[in-house]
This record gives sequence, C-alpha cells and structure tokens, in this order.
Amino acid sequence: MANIASARKRARTSEKSRQRNVAMRSKFRTHLKNIIKAIDAGNKEEATKLYQDSISVIDSTAQKGLIHANKAARHKQRLNARIRAMA
Repeated sequence: MANIASARKRARTSEKSRQRNVAMRSKFRTHLKNIIKAIDAGNKEEATKLYQDSISVIDSTAQKGLIHANKAARHKQRLNARIRAMA
C-alpha cells in the first residue's frame, strides 16, 4: 500500500477507473455476442435492431479509449456485412 497521500488517492481513483473500464468492456462484448447470436439464428430483423442499438456502445467504447477507433470501425463493418448478407 502507498504511504504518500497522493499515491493513496491515485490508487483509489485508478481502481474506480478500472471498474468503469471493466463494466464498459463487458457491455461492449455482450452487445457483440447478442448480435452474433441473432445472426446465427437467422433473425435478420432482431439482428438489425440490435446492431442499431449497439453502434453507440461500440463508438463510446472507442471514444473512451478502451478499444482503438479502427477496431470499433472494423467490428461495425463486419457485423453490418454479415447482416446484409442474410437472406
């Protein structure tokens, strides 16, 4: 444990930040999994709806620096391509 007051405060704030990051990353992954499940099930309407809801989650995850902006764009592009390819 840190001995200096500023180091103790930094440890506290770092832990809070870590918890927020873990929650946001989990939310991001959950949204992706739900879209993929809908695609695999062949439900285009649900997949489209979930995709529209997930765009803001993907973008905010990238904006907060949890994932790179290019990774966010890649996920959106690939998911959209898979939805459009559905019959």
